[in-house]
Order: sequence, then structure tokens, then C-alpha cells
Amino acid sequence: MTSRATRLRLLALLAVTAVSAAVILSMDPIPQDPAYHRFADSRTFLGIPNFQNVVSNLPFILIGGAGLLRLRRRIVDPSDASQVSETAAWLFLFLGMFLTAFGSAWYHLHPANASLVWDRLPMTLGFMGFFAGIIGERIGRHAYRLLLWPLLGIGVASVLVWYAGEVQGAGDLRLYALVQFFPLLLIPLLMAFYQPRYTGGAWIFVALAAYGAAKAFELYDHEIYRALGFVSGHPLKHLAAAGGCWALLHMFSRRQRI
Repeated sequence: MTSRATRLRLLALLAVTAVSAAVILSMDPIPQDPAYHRFADSRTFLGIPNFQNVVSNLPFILIGGAGLLRLRRRIVDPSDASQVSETAAWLFLFLGMFLTAFGSAWYHLHPANASLVWDRLPMTLGFMGFFAGIIGERIGRHAYRLLLWPLLGIGVASVLVWYAGEVQGAGDLRLYALVQFFPLLLIPLLMAFYQPRYTGGAWIFVALAAYGAAKAFELYDHEIYRALGFVSGHPLKHLAAAGGCWALLHMFSRRQRI
């Protein structure tokens, strides 16, 4: 019975994977909309253009740096070593947060496709690293070791393929969209199908909700600025995403092996 249930769970995950990939890749190529670079609030302050969009990345440095330090202490401290599994996944997650601050700040200083590459690359490292970690903690370490590097490679490739196409006048964001949104479908299924090995799993849903809020703030950047006048949606996007990152740091810092 257990073996049959295991097969059914894996088939369900494979089906979701196949359908998601088929839907995205059956669409027409999606080039980067030039309007994406025209943010609602471009005010300069202290000589920094797009000031709020730039400085709102500061929390990523703080949270990502704190995560890297916490991870290092847990690896070095023998009493904490048993609390760390899928170490590389957490490393890429916190490193991705930390580097996103610099990549995103650079992009907002010079909004263009060329600088957007440096914003998106560290985000894909964080997304795919964390996704591989959840696979390892829920399904097993063999699946983690098998999928970590391919997932990271696909994440990086999704950005490079998009930008290479843009340079040639034929940009295509479909693979990047799959990298960004597919884990949002599969992570809740993994959590529903498989027992956790650590406490604190509810914080993952807090992080997913914060990410959804961040995408909404990004979508309504101009509308929020017109309504409020002092802040636009994009810096709020950064703060909401940072809130999701904090939820994952909080989970990692306090979780215990079950």
C-alpha cells in the first residue's frame, strides 16, 4: 500500500511538472516589455536616481547576510550540525538573497535589459536552491542530490537564454517564467504529500504569500503611486519579498528535527 501511495504521489508531481512545462512552452515567445523599465517613481534623492527602488533592496543584504552567518555557525558548531540538511540549498538561498540586493540596486540605477540580467540571476539561484532543498527535505536526499545542480543550471540558463535572445531581437521569457512560478505550484504539493523532517513548515506558506503580495505590488506599481503619491508599488514589492525572505530565515533559525 505504501509503495502504491508513493508511486501515485510521484506520478502526480510528474503530471503537474509536465502540464506546467507544456502550457508555458506552447505559448508564443514572450519578449521583455520595454515598459517594464519605466517605473512609476523615478525621483532622485541624495544624487541617487530611482532612490526608493534602489534603497529598498537594503533588507536583502541584512537578511541574506544573517542567513549566511547562521548557516556557517550551524555547520561549524557540532551541537548544531544535526540541524542542517541540504546545506548547499540553504547556501544558495541565502547567497541569492544577499546578491539580489546588489543586482537589483544596480538594475534600478540603470534600468535596461543588460542590467536586469544581474537582478534576475541571483534570484534564480535562490529560487532553485530553495526548491531543491524542499525536494530533499520532503522526498529524500537522493532526489536532492540528483536535482540540485540541474535545477540551478536551468535557473541560470533561463536568464541567459532570455538575454541572448533579447540581444538578437528575439527575447523569450517562457523558461524564466517557468523557473519563477513552477515552484509555487509544486512546493505546496510536496508539503501536502510528504511528511516534514523539521518543524516550522508553516513559515514556508508565509513566504509564498509574501511573494504573491510582492508580485501584486510590482503589477500595480503606477496605480499605487497615483493613489499614495509618496511611494510606488515597486519598493513595496522589494519590502514584501524581503518579508518572505525573513520568514525563511526565521524558520531556518528556529526549526528542530522531528
